[in-house]
Amino acid sequence: MASMKLPDSAPSPTQDSERLSRALQGRGVDENVIVWILGHRNAFQRKEIKETYQQLYKESIIYRLHSKLSCVLKKAMVLSMNEAPERDAILAHKALKRKWKKVNQLQALVEIACASSPHHLMAVRRAYCSLFQCSLEEDIVSNVSTSLQKLLVSLVSSYRHDRGFVELNIAKSDAAKLHEAIEKKQLDNDDVVWILATRNFFQLKATFGCYKQRYKVAIDQAINSSGNGDSSFMLRAVILCIDSPEKHFAEVIRASTVGQWSTDKDSLTRAIVTRAGIDMKKIKGEYFKMSNTNLDDVVTREVSGVYRDFLMALIGGKF
Repeated sequence: MASMKLPDSAPSPTQDSERLSRALQGRGVDENVIVWILGHRNAFQRKEIKETYQQLYKESIIYRLHSKLSCVLKKAMVLSMNEAPERDAILAHKALKRKWKKVNQLQALVEIACASSPHHLMAVRRAYCSLFQCSLEEDIVSNVSTSLQKLLVSLVSSYRHDRGFVELNIAKSDAAKLHEAIEKKQLDNDDVVWILATRNFFQLKATFGCYKQRYKVAIDQAINSSGNGDSSFMLRAVILCIDSPEKHFAEVIRASTVGQWSTDKDSLTRAIVTRAGIDMKKIKGEYFKMSNTNLDDVVTREVSGVYRDFLMALIGGKF
């Protein structure tokens, strides 16, 4: 369920491009106009604007936005104007190339592999090679600690069948294997990685259901209880992205706004930009359930300026 409020009758891509060109001219960039247009267009409309702008002005609007905007607004706008495979390839590359990487930033790789379709993952891998002259798998091996390499490489290199057929006996068997590994705190066990990286999403959801039915606890809660290391954190993200992506992204947003010193704007931007046209209404519902607070109110409180206005447009809030 998308969240953005689109106009009943949107201007043509040519009209939008002309307004954006005027807003991006000279020293005084009209950020409010840019936010009003791009914050109220869906992915298809933004693609049309990007193509039309290039035809009209022989210049990439992404390049123009990058050169004229600054700080977090620039990052959010540029991400939103890239098509989904290129956008996610850029997010993966940034997560891998950070000098001081935290495990929560590597969640972007899990989200790409587990919170979208197998076809999208393949498109991201192709985009990654095209943009960075290196495979996503190679960069994981070069930039991620050994303890997480096996899981992440397996996830991004997998191609799952996108089908709804479920074999219940396999689900029960896989649930038992996962339970044994969790009980023994062997979360990097080959069986765990193989099951989570190769089974189709419908089969895995059945496995998680069998786990809860047989062991009287949700598998993500069981992993939480087994330890607080990087492996447990990442495995829980895998399971939530497959079983309840709206809950995962609600948790990402909440974690990004509860820091002692400042808001993690990169994580906040990633969650909102990547899910705005998909399931933001569900995410807002999950966020309210876990914090008893409206996401609109949190965004208004935690960030400011035109960046806040853009995020509010993407989540369908008032600004």
